[in-house]
Amino acid sequence: MLTSAELAVWGDPIEHSRSPRLHAAAYRALGLNWHYGRRCVNEQGFAAALASLDERWRGLSLTMPLKTAAFNHAISHDRHSALTGVANTLLLTVAGPRAFNTDVGGLVRALGEDGVAQAPTGRIIGAGATATSALIALSEIGARDVQVVARRPESVLPLRALGEKLGVQVDGVAFGAERFNAVTVTIATLPGGTVLDDAQSDALADSGGHLCDVVYGNWPTPLSTAWVRAGHTASSGLGMLLHQAVLQVRVFTSGEIDVPLNNESAVVAEMRATLMGD
Repeated sequence: MLTSAELAVWGDPIEHSRSPRLHAAAYRALGLNWHYGRRCVNEQGFAAALASLDERWRGLSLTMPLKTAAFNHAISHDRHSALTGVANTLLLTVAGPRAFNTDVGGLVRALGEDGVAQAPTGRIIGAGATATSALIALSEIGARDVQVVARRPESVLPLRALGEKLGVQVDGVAFGAERFNAVTVTIATLPGGTVLDDAQSDALADSGGHLCDVVYGNWPTPLSTAWVRAGHTASSGLGMLLHQAVLQVRVFTSGEIDVPLNNESAVVAEMRATLMGD
């Protein structure tokens, strides 16, 4: 394993990212003298920034708006990256960047910690980029029927096509629906700051099962409050943030997403303690 390496998270904006502290905790626990920083890079500047990196660089974490650009610059893609068309992780090799999407696995692991290891039915609120990863995650915990609640019916079409590949029936539902079919778990993928009125939130919560809201900066969210009001459980996106980072550390250290870290439980505990202390 490399005795030293450079890594970073790129995006725009990037100041809010907790990734540097999470990754620093992981490499400290692993006894690695690796440096993980952050850099504000926009979509227009991504190619030049990537080309400027030298052999000291081991990998990059990508946040918005760079996940599609990262995918397009990679020479290979893991299954989740290929299915979603985005990459949040690039492993930098001599041959070229290898792309991974650790959001899917991070969400599956987070749901498992929430007690949702299996779910025959699911609901996704929002039809943006994160909804794609959410759909794959639901399929991997057994969901075969998934509702997607979206403002624009046409935004559900790519998810329906992906569902056909996964063997999942995807049905679009409008936010204004008076009733929703009961589901085991709901994944909310709306951007932070999105406001739904109480009537919409309560209608979603009434039959929504457990809620995983990918937002973690402003907690509790109005949706999570509605879920608790309805007598259901709700969790923030901190679990997904933690576990997608654990999978990134796997990629950066071994080159593979499925190879566990040395004493991984201790590494995860160190990362979790850092995250909870922020």
